[in-house]
Amino acid sequence: MSDTVAHAVEPALEANATVLSVIDGDTIEADLGGLRKLVRLIGIDTPEKTGGFLAAECGGDAATRRTSELLPPGTPVLLQRDIELIDRYDRLLAYVYRADDGLFVNLYLVLDGYAATMHVEPNTEHKAVLDSAEAEARAARRGIWADCGGPNRQLEPAR
Repeated sequence: MSDTVAHAVEPALEANATVLSVIDGDTIEADLGGLRKLVRLIGIDTPEKTGGFLAAECGGDAATRRTSELLPPGTPVLLQRDIELIDRYDRLLAYVYRADDGLFVNLYLVLDGYAATMHVEPNTEHKAVLDSAEAEARAARRGIWADCGGPNRQLEPAR
């Protein structure tokens, strides 16, 4: 774990889900007591990966790899909701914490430059801490801020 996010790690938490797979940098599939559900990490946006539904963006494959490293299949997680439970794509909206060490995955991805913040009202409980993390990542030129000049730089034309 990088020193930049040491303060983001908390004591172990009680899991309410288990990671089944990583879809992309900001979406996972999880088992919630026998129910398989796509989970969208709220408050963040990672670039689109190669081969996804949208045009690939600079940093998308790296963000997907990093989320896969943080949340390999079988990882117990605590999913914390905000105001809205489901998005228009029927994905569960959640802040994701690794249960074994309390790592706040949404925050970690922003701090290390794999994600930018994306706040969609009314789901803004962690807006201030995520915005602060993005400012830190930008200033330190981590991840997409160094490699791509920021988020949303397409690598291929839209389909």
